[in-house]
Formats: sequence, structure tokens, C-alpha cells
Amino acid sequence: MTLRPRRSVLYMPASNQKAIDKARTLPCDAVILDLEDAVAPDAKDLAREQAVAAVKAGGFGQREVILRVNGLETPWGAADLAAAAAAGPDGILVPKINNGGDVARYNNHIDHAPAHTRLWAMIETGRVLFHLEGVAQAAEMSRLACWVMGTNDLVKETGARLTTTREALWAPLSLSVAAARAYGLAILDGVFNGLEDPEGFEAQCRQGLEFGFDGKTLIHPNQVEIANRVFAPTADEVTFARAVITAFAQPENAGKGAIRVEGKMAERLHLAQAEKIVAVAEAIAAAG
Repeated sequence: MTLRPRRSVLYMPASNQKAIDKARTLPCDAVILDLEDAVAPDAKDLAREQAVAAVKAGGFGQREVILRVNGLETPWGAADLAAAAAAGPDGILVPKINNGGDVARYNNHIDHAPAHTRLWAMIETGRVLFHLEGVAQAAEMSRLACWVMGTNDLVKETGARLTTTREALWAPLSLSVAAARAYGLAILDGVFNGLEDPEGFEAQCRQGLEFGFDGKTLIHPNQVEIANRVFAPTADEVTFARAVITAFAQPENAGKGAIRVEGKMAERLHLAQAEKIVAVAEAIAAAG
């Protein structure tokens, strides 16, 4: 089983060439070259040109490169999608998905992209919360592979208060994780706005880990180290996961649904979890 770690996924404004260049040197798992929220209207065309050039030039190593485009309802959306699809990044992140029909619409706009280019979707509107299963199910007939929580937009739409512990978002966060996992999607937690609050950021990363997110989207390079550490399997977790895999591989356990491993009960469902933990740990190690 091969998984790409997505512990730290860093937004970089594509209008800032220095930021793009710096992204090639940072220890994040993925980079989102942003054409949308981080770019002023008069810099949209420049951002598109620089993002496309960056994808074609490469040099990002093991990092995934994602282009976040403007929505189709904007003056820049169609051109963004056409350019992104032609450039062939690892993923194209689209904003403000409301239902499965939106996924199909965006998917049609990138049908000429290389096969490796996946569709990523922002979960950031009030409407989508009532259509999560339909959006996730659209993955069966599209390139959809990953969701990204847009927590700032969610609280803007609902009028909620965005605290470190995010009580107002517990339902949207947990329901989104459940829907994504039901259809095999990766899912990333939203950003943390406190650039000078590393303790709060780490606490929110740990909360995201407990919810079941694969990693966290970031707005500053100084957040990468904490996200990488929190969302990586611990040494003890990897050791126990390997023990579970080894135990179930024994001939005498071939037909068993549950066995005892190092004093703990391990069921077949724990075997799948163990395999994922080891796959993520190996992918992190391979990336250096």
C-alpha cells in the first residue's frame, strides 16, 4: 500500500515569485500555489502565469504541487482551470463546492489534464454541509481525491466564533471526515490564523489528528515543523502496527478475526489501520 503523506500542506500566493521559489526548499509535504484568496484581482493573471511556469519547471522534489484556482463564477475561473489542466500539477483545488453536480462540472473542465492530476475540493460553504455524501460519492465518477476544509469561510457564513478549540465547527469537521472516509478520500484540516501562537497551533493540530484528518493546511512556513511532527505516526505507533501486521501474517492466525498482540486485542479492522500507519511512516522516511 502506497500513501503520500500530507501532514503539512502549505498555501503560497502564486503572485509572489519568491514564495514559489522558497516552497521548493521547505520540508512541507505539499504546496498549494494559490490563485484565489491570497491574490488580489489585479494580480490574478500574473499569478496564473507564474503558477503554470512553476509546475512546468518542477524542482519541488517529493512535494505534491497543487494549484488552487478561482471559482467558475468568477472572471478568472475558466482560464485558471484550462491553464492548470494543461500544466498538469498533482492536483487542482477548486473552491466553494456545494454538491456532487459542482464536482462533475469542474471535472469536465479538466478532462484534458494528465491522468495523474487529481481534483481537490474546498469544503467551505454552509450548503455543502447538507450534501457531503453526494460530493464524496462523486469521487466514483471523477478525479476527486481530496477535500480541504475551509474553516475561515465556514465561520464567515455561519457567524460562528473561530476559537482554537473550534466548538462551533465540531459537527462540520467530524461529518466531513466521515463522508470523505466513506468514499476513500483524503481530507485536510483548515488553517490556523495565529502566526505567533505555536502552542495554540499545536493544540489545534492534535485536535485535527483526533478528528481523523490526514494533515493540516498552513499559511506560514513556521507552521510546517509542528504539523509534520503531530501528524506523523509516533515510533511506538509504528512499532505496534508492525507487530499487528506480523501477528496476523502468522499461519495460525489466518482465519481469526481477533487476536492478542502485546497485551492488546487486535481485530481485522486494526490490521487495516496498522497497514496504513506503516505505509505513511515509510512514505515519510522515503521523502527524507
